[in-house]
Amino acid sequence: MPRITSQRAIINRRSVLARLGALALDDLPRNRRRSRVLDLFKQVLAEGRAEIRRRFDQSGDGSLTVRESCFLIDQLVRLIHDFAAENEFPPGVRTLGETMTLVAVGGYGRGELAPHSDVDLLFLLPYKRTPYHEQMVEFILYMLWDLGLKVGQSTRSAEECIRGAKEDLTVRTALLEMRWLWGDQDLFAELQNRYRAEVMSNSGVEFIESKLTERDTRHAQMGDSRYVLEPNVKEGKGGLRDLHTLFWIARDMYGVAGIDELAEAGIISAQAASHFAKDQAFLWTVRCHLHYLTDRPEDRLTFDVQPEIAQRMQYVDRAGSRGVERFMKHYFLIAKDVGDLTRLVCALVEERHRRKPRRLPFRRLFSRRTMLDGFVQEGGRLDVAAPDQFETDPGAMIRLFHAALENDVDIHPRALELIHRNLKRIGSTLRFDPNANRLFVEMLTSRKNPEVALRHMNEAGVLGRFLPDFGRVVAQMQYDMYHVFTVDEHTLQALGILHSIESGDLAEEAPAASEVIHQISSRKALYVATFLHDIAKGRGGDHSQIGADVALKLGPRLGLTDEETETVSWLVRHHLAFTRVAFKRDIDDSKTIQDFVALVQSPERLRLLLCLTVADIRAVGPTVWNAWKAGLLRELYQRTLEVMTGGLAGLAHSTRVKAAQDALRVELLRQGWPLTDIETHLARGYPGYWTGCDTATQSRHAHLVRAAEDSGAPLTVEPRVDAQRAVTEMVVYTGDHPGLFSQIAGAMAVSGANIVDAKIITLTNGMALDTFFVQDSEGAPFDSPAKLNRLANTIEQVLSGRLRLAQELASRKGNLPSRAHVFKVPPRVLVDNKPSRSHTVIEINGRDRPGLLYDITSAMTQLGLQISSAHISTYGERVVDVFYVKDVFGHKVEHERKLERIRVTLLAALKEQNSTDPKTRAAE
Repeated sequence: MPRITSQRAIINRRSVLARLGALALDDLPRNRRRSRVLDLFKQVLAEGRAEIRRRFDQSGDGSLTVRESCFLIDQLVRLIHDFAAENEFPPGVRTLGETMTLVAVGGYGRGELAPHSDVDLLFLLPYKRTPYHEQMVEFILYMLWDLGLKVGQSTRSAEECIRGAKEDLTVRTALLEMRWLWGDQDLFAELQNRYRAEVMSNSGVEFIESKLTERDTRHAQMGDSRYVLEPNVKEGKGGLRDLHTLFWIARDMYGVAGIDELAEAGIISAQAASHFAKDQAFLWTVRCHLHYLTDRPEDRLTFDVQPEIAQRMQYVDRAGSRGVERFMKHYFLIAKDVGDLTRLVCALVEERHRRKPRRLPFRRLFSRRTMLDGFVQEGGRLDVAAPDQFETDPGAMIRLFHAALENDVDIHPRALELIHRNLKRIGSTLRFDPNANRLFVEMLTSRKNPEVALRHMNEAGVLGRFLPDFGRVVAQMQYDMYHVFTVDEHTLQALGILHSIESGDLAEEAPAASEVIHQISSRKALYVATFLHDIAKGRGGDHSQIGADVALKLGPRLGLTDEETETVSWLVRHHLAFTRVAFKRDIDDSKTIQDFVALVQSPERLRLLLCLTVADIRAVGPTVWNAWKAGLLRELYQRTLEVMTGGLAGLAHSTRVKAAQDALRVELLRQGWPLTDIETHLARGYPGYWTGCDTATQSRHAHLVRAAEDSGAPLTVEPRVDAQRAVTEMVVYTGDHPGLFSQIAGAMAVSGANIVDAKIITLTNGMALDTFFVQDSEGAPFDSPAKLNRLANTIEQVLSGRLRLAQELASRKGNLPSRAHVFKVPPRVLVDNKPSRSHTVIEINGRDRPGLLYDITSAMTQLGLQISSAHISTYGERVVDVFYVKDVFGHKVEHERKLERIRVTLLAALKEQNSTDPKTRAAE
C-alpha cells in the first residue's frame, strides 16, 4: 500500500486547529462564526486538493492519489466533528448513551477516494438517537455538503447494522470494508466483533455466490465484454469493481485486510498478488485522470478523453500505431489480467469449500474423479493430471482446450492458472508441431462452436503465444466510432456467428448465407479465413493485402493444402469486396455485376465470400447488421451467381421481380385491397424496387402511396421507429424534381436528424419514394413525437420554399458531438466512369457532421448533376457516400474539365468544418 509522505503539505492539522481555536474565541454570532469556519474548511480542502493534484501530475500514481484524497477527507471530517463537539455543542455532562463513532464504509472505508468520489459515512450510535446525536450529525453533514462533497450517510446502532447486513447485500458489503474514523473505539470494536461473529461466519457461500451473481449482472448491463471500445473503468468488465469483488471475496473468506496478505499466507502466489497491485494501480491512475480531466465523477473512458489521457500517461506514437491505440491496448490487457485473477480466486473459493462438503451449493462440483484424454475430469471440469504436466509437456496446453471442446466440459481455474505460469514454454517447437497444429485447426473448424475454445485460449494467453500473428491483434483497438470491439474480440465473435449461420440459428436474419453455407466445399478454408481476415490490423498499409500474405505463410504450418491456402489468402485479400459492391454500387447496373463476376470468378468463392462477409459485418457491433443490408448482399449474390451459371441474369431477375410482386399481391389481398388497386400499385414500381425491398416494407409503402394518392396530398412523411437498429425510418413521398434529395437532407439537418443511411426510389408516376434512416445527435432513434412533427413540418416548409435552408444550417454547424471531433478523416472525392456504362459514379469519404449530406447534394445540384441513385453509408464518424449521376442531358460526365470541376467543388463542400489529418486512416 503506498505510504503518504509530507502529510502536513496536504493538511496541517495543528495549523487548522489553531485557526479554529482563534475563531472560537471571537465573540461572533453562531451563524457568522459557522460561515467563517466553513470558509476556513473550504480553503483547507482546496489547498489540500491542489497539493494532491500537483503530486499526481508529477508522479502519475493514481493508487497514491486515492490514498491521499482519503487522508485529506479523514482529517477534515475529524476536525469538523471536534469543532462541533467542543464549540457548537459543548460536552457538559455526557452519558454513555450519547457517545458516537464515525465509521468510514464502502470505498472510503477501504481507504480509496478518487478525486470526485462519494464519501460514505456511518454514524454509529450506542442504541438510540438522542438530541445530541441529531445535532452533531446534522452539523457534520451540512458542513460536508456545503464544502461541495457528495456524502452517502447512514445513522445506525450496532444492532441495526447487523440486522441490515443480514437482510441487504449492499449493507453487508459496505460494512465489510468498515474503518474506524473517529469517536468511541469501543463502540466500533463491538460492531466489528458482532459483524464477524454473526454475519461473516454464517453465510460465506451465499455471500460469495451473491457477489459473483451481482458481478455477472453488472457485466451484462455494461455490455458483457471487457473489450468494448469505450469501457467503464469502474463498473465495466475487467474494471476496478471486479478487483473490488475479488477483494470482498478474499476478505470474507480469509479475513485479510489486503490481497497481499493472501500471498504472505501462501494462499496465492506472489506473482498473482503483484498483478493485482499493478492492475489496480493502473486502473486507479486512469480513473483519476478521468476525474481530473472532466472535473466530475466520470468513469467512462470515452473516445474524446482517450487521446488526452494517453498523452498524460506518456503513450507516444510509434510506427504503425498511435499513442492512444497503445494506451487502450494496455488497458484491455489489464482488463484481461483482471479476468485471470477472477478465475484464480474462483478456484480458491472451490478449494476452500471442498473441505466443507456440508455447503450444498458447492457439493455438485466435487463428484468423482475420472481420466479424460490425459487430464483429470472432476465435477464437469478438466484439470491437470500432475502439477508439472505443462512443464514437462507444453503440448498438453493445446490438448487441454481441444479435449474440453470435444467433450463439452469446462476447464478448471487451477489448470488455467498453471497455463498462465507456463506460457513461456510455448515456443517455436510447439508452434511448428504438426499434431498441435492439427488439434488447433480441429478446434477452429469444430462443429461445436469454435468461438468457445478459441475464446478460452485467448483469455488464457495461449492463442497469442501459439500464433504470434494473432497475438499482435490481441487487445488491438480500432480507433473509430464504428467498431465496437477490439480486433481479437471481433474475430472471435465472427467465428461464433459463422457457427450460428451454419447451425441455422440465423436463418431468419441471414437467409442467403444460412442456405449457401451448406453448399460450400471448402469449409475448412472458410473458418480459417474468418479467423485470419483481420490478422494484419494495426500494421499500417492495407490490412487485407498484408493479411493475405500472412495467410500464405500460416497455411502450410496449419496443415492446409496448397489449394486451401490459396483460397484462404484470396478470401482475406477480398473480404471487404462484397460490402464495397453491395453497399456502394448500384447493383441494378449490369456492369457492376460483370466487374464483380470478374473478381470472384467461381460460385464456390462467391458462396465463401458471402458467408465471411455476413459474419464479419454482424461481428462489428449489435446494431450494424440489418434487413436492408441482408437484402443488398442477397441480391448481389443472386445476380452474380446467375451470370456465373449461364448468363440468364435478365430472365432470373425478372422472375424474382414477378415473385416479389406476387408476394405483395397476396399480402394486399389478405388485407382486403381490391385487385384493381393492387395492379395499379404494382405498375408504379420499376424492377429494381421489387428486388430491393422485402414484402413487409413494400406493404407499408403501398398503404402510404395509396393514402397519399387518394387524398391528393403533395407531400407525405411517415416515420417508423426501429428500436432493434436504434434508428427511425423516415419515408418521404412527394413529386420528384432536381434538388429534392438535397432539400430533404437539409431539412433533416435543420431538425437535428442525422442521416445514417438512405435509399432513393423514383416510381413510374414521377413520384419520389425516398427512405432515410435517421438518429439523433446521441446515436439514438429520432423518436420524440414533437421532434418528428417538427421534422415533417420542416420538410414541408423547405419543399414549399418557405424556409431558407442555407441560413438555418449556418446557425447549426459546429454542433457536432464532441466525441466525433476526436477523429480525423481525410476528405476524399473519387469521380469514376468505369463502374457504370450509363452513369458517372462519385464516391465521397469524410468525417460526418450535421448538414454534410445537404452540402454535398446541393453542390451537385449547382453543378447540374442529376442523382439517379444514392448509397449513403455511415461508419461511426466516417461517411462513405456514393452517387450515380448524369448531366443535365441525361448522359455520363466525361469531359475532363467538368470532372475536375466536380472534384474541386465537392471537395470544398466536404472540407467545410472538417479538419484534415495528414495521416491516412486504415480501411474499415
